[in-house]
Amino acid sequence: MNNTELSSELSYNVSRRVFNEEYFQAYLHRKKKQKLSKRERFLQYFRCSTVKAKSTLFSSVPILQWLPNYRVKEYILGDIVSGVSTGVMHLPQGLAYAILASVPPVFGLYTSFFPVLLYMVFGSSRHVSIGTFAVISLMISAVAVKLVPDDMFVHSLNATNNSDPFAERDAMRVKVATATAFLSGIVQLCLGLLHFGFVVVYLSKPLVRGFTTAAAAHVFISQLKYFLGIKTKRYSGTLSVIYTFLAVCKNIKEANIATIIVGAICVVILFGVKEVNARCKDRFVAPIPVELIVVVVGTGVSAGMNLVGNYRVDVVGYIPSGLRTPVLPDIDLLSKILSDSIAIALVGFSMTVSMGKIFALKHGYTVNGNQELIALGICNLIGSFFQTFPVSTSMSRSLVQESTGGNTQIAGGISACVVLLVIVSLGYLFEPLPQTVLAAIVMVNLKGIFKQVMDIPLLWRTSKHELTLWFVSFLASLLLGLDYGLMVAVGFAIFGVVFRTQSPKYRVLGQIPNTDIYWDVEAYEEVQEIPGIKIFQSNSSLYFGNIDLYVIALQEKIEINPTAILLAKKTLEKKMKQNAKLSEGKKNAFLKLRKSEKKHVAHNEVTEDHQNEEAAKEVSNMQNAEIYLASTGENMPGESLDEEQTTFVKTTSDIHSLILDFSPVNFVDSVGINGLKMMLNKYAEIGINVFISGCNGSVIADLERLEFFDSSITRSLLFHSVHDAVLYCQHKAASESL
Repeated sequence: MNNTELSSELSYNVSRRVFNEEYFQAYLHRKKKQKLSKRERFLQYFRCSTVKAKSTLFSSVPILQWLPNYRVKEYILGDIVSGVSTGVMHLPQGLAYAILASVPPVFGLYTSFFPVLLYMVFGSSRHVSIGTFAVISLMISAVAVKLVPDDMFVHSLNATNNSDPFAERDAMRVKVATATAFLSGIVQLCLGLLHFGFVVVYLSKPLVRGFTTAAAAHVFISQLKYFLGIKTKRYSGTLSVIYTFLAVCKNIKEANIATIIVGAICVVILFGVKEVNARCKDRFVAPIPVELIVVVVGTGVSAGMNLVGNYRVDVVGYIPSGLRTPVLPDIDLLSKILSDSIAIALVGFSMTVSMGKIFALKHGYTVNGNQELIALGICNLIGSFFQTFPVSTSMSRSLVQESTGGNTQIAGGISACVVLLVIVSLGYLFEPLPQTVLAAIVMVNLKGIFKQVMDIPLLWRTSKHELTLWFVSFLASLLLGLDYGLMVAVGFAIFGVVFRTQSPKYRVLGQIPNTDIYWDVEAYEEVQEIPGIKIFQSNSSLYFGNIDLYVIALQEKIEINPTAILLAKKTLEKKMKQNAKLSEGKKNAFLKLRKSEKKHVAHNEVTEDHQNEEAAKEVSNMQNAEIYLASTGENMPGESLDEEQTTFVKTTSDIHSLILDFSPVNFVDSVGINGLKMMLNKYAEIGINVFISGCNGSVIADLERLEFFDSSITRSLLFHSVHDAVLYCQHKAASESL
């Protein structure tokens, strides 16, 4: 039996009295809660106990929680296979993404070692692979090139006859990269300690995917010069991607054919083997380490054929062995990289927590956003002393770490050991590696990110607003650079939220016959309005940004403008006094209600008196009221009157109650309260009783705190539900008609 058949057999019948807020509070007894002073709350928050200290320690250092419960027999084999597979991927990606970050390749290996060990201790996700990531590397490159451009060192070092004109440049760029890691770590650590993990909500999925797609385009174009073997100037900032592409096109004639052939062969191999891995992942214990194979073979071919000497193919070059002595990052650079560091910190955190939540949902555990901020902050902060650049989660490595049987971050520790082995004793073997091989690895790894363009048709069908956000994020990041592009995208996302709260859906509700269910009268034919009662609903909170729009929409939907009616009545009274002075006969004015199809004020008058014409102009501007002046008796001088004429003003003879459904309202501010009180008073002046239904506890607390209630507006106007308010209005109208 499906849900539709089951629900059709069920019914319920509840008999209770109508609840308004006054009776509701009298009927129930509120639980007494002990209120603590600010001092007591402060002391309680910082009070230390054994249980609290243990809980804080375990939540801050997650390894203490899961390592004692580590099931060796069940987990160890999967973690070893996963760790080795992920470590093998760390090697080529570390070298490639270091070049992408505009620093020597060995620093990519450092970044693949120290932060990975730290995340194993402090991270809350069991499956993400921390280390180098293309998008973050590109953002670091933009900062490094901006502060340490090539031109600055070429001219100065040529003047001093330095034999290695770019050694000092690379050293300065390393200082910029490590300072960026230091400051990004401080930002992430502070946000985590202040429990600001919620900031990731401002980086929505369409925003992040549009941003990363643009970043992938930046990365792809930046790698073209390595893939083609040409020399071009590095650009950063606004339109840098266009300048870089034009520079590549301008120098395309200088492309090295041998470099192109080596890179093309690597691309074909990488694409082919990765496709095999994807289709046969259920058959393989671990995926084929094609990236490492390409690196090893490329290095061997380059060394055997002496590609650098015979064919002028650019290679990685000198890779020092061993770990470096810890040094303090350059503090003087921090003021110059603040905005970039904040952007890198947020993007790195967003990518990490997004991937972490995907794996957590799949494997049944939770990822703590605040702890992830703390973990990334520690990785970047401490790692910067060992000359690492900012880290994040790599999607490709994380998928390998999870799919090859990884169960805990022990796999991450094993992958770090693989990288350490290369740093200490095997790094020199990769010195003949052609840079075009690393460019091919980077470009092929962008395939998954470029697939995000398939979001466009899906968002076109489901959400035009999110599609707009995707395009704004993509175009802004592509044209303005990743730092400014991210700020523009976040600003647009916030603006979109504000705009949607200022443009909510307004509807008039009616009753589904013989039920207590109320729905939009324009949605279904069966929904009927209650005679004499208008029910209005807006799916937004009331605050300074939309209260005026709320009042206007209410007047349009229920077709009653109290301001227009009051002014029309005042105008008629003034006109009648003027007519009484000018004429000795009797003059009668009748007021009736009629719904105006054109929603404007029409004024029919029979006198040609100039004062009457001016009054008619004022009334004709009133919305939703139609006024007809009728006079019977003796004609005034210069007037031609019909036998019977009527003055008609839309009043409240057929609508006695207005119910505002506040069930979608989450909060009300002081401006919203003032606008609401003015509206209630105006409707009361024309004889319409206004009631509010469906307020939740927080909205009622806002109403009380902002002094909404007074002698004329009492809590008896609030009702538990729309149906309660409808029953009360019907009973009140019936009682008054007797």
